[in-house]
Parts: sequence; structure tokens; C-alpha cells
Amino acid sequence: MESRGWARRLWVKLFRPRRAYLGSRGAGQRWERLAGKRLEALGYRILTRNFRARAGEIDFVAEEAGVLCFIEVKGRSSASRGTPEEAVTLEKQRRIFRAAEEYLRRRRLGARPCRFDVVAILEAEGRTEVRVLRSAFSKPPGPRRRD
Repeated sequence: MESRGWARRLWVKLFRPRRAYLGSRGAGQRWERLAGKRLEALGYRILTRNFRARAGEIDFVAEEAGVLCFIEVKGRSSASRGTPEEAVTLEKQRRIFRAAEEYLRRRRLGARPCRFDVVAILEAEGRTEVRVLRSAFSKPPGPRRRD
């Protein structure tokens, strides 16, 4: 009897459908799925999704033509608050960069060509526009010093 309970828990854990969230979190999930499909269609090979480090999170780590790409996905349901790529602020770039350093350290990849891309998704007027911005930013400057 005990083994049936264990087997059922394992079955549920392995084959339970992925939970879809509502609201802005659900939109973020949808945008990440859309971005993943677009990246794969463009020839990216996705290595990791939602890499979490102490410094922050990277939505996708992928490889394209031998270059390791750290990819941030930003979406907007309208352009009234600015474009999605404008939401990748300098502080967000710093967090992504520090998380990328952690990824390289954990995977022991050393010096390897890397770049930072942004997938900008804009849903407006009943249509969805997906743009992949290669080399959207490079190493951001360090934090401002207070004198």
C-alpha cells in the first residue's frame, strides 16, 4: 500500500500540468513562452530558463553561433508607459550582468564570448510585436559612488 502512495506522488510531480498564473505574472509567463519560441526559430539553442542567482534572474541563457547569450524578456500590454526595452534600466542591467558572472562561475565556463540580448514584446491594438535586440547592452558601469 505504501508504494502506491509514493508512486502516485511521483506521477503527479512528473506529469502535473504547469500552473498558469493570472494577471501580470501570467502575462510574464506567456511572454517568456513566446520569446522562447521566437529565439528557437531564429536559431538560438536555449540552455537554461529562469536562471536564479543571488544578484538576480536571467530569463534565458542561450547559445547562438558559438556566443553565449544572456537574454532578458520584457513585455508591455501597451506603449503608454514606454517601450519594453526602456524597462531594462541601468540597475536591471547591473543585476543581469552580476547574475551572468555567477552563471559562468557555477558552470566553470571561464572566458567565453558573451553578449546581452533583450526580447521586447509589445501587445497593442490586438496584435503582438516581438523584437529580438542582439547586444542590447554591454557591461554596465559600476554603481554610482556617493561622495
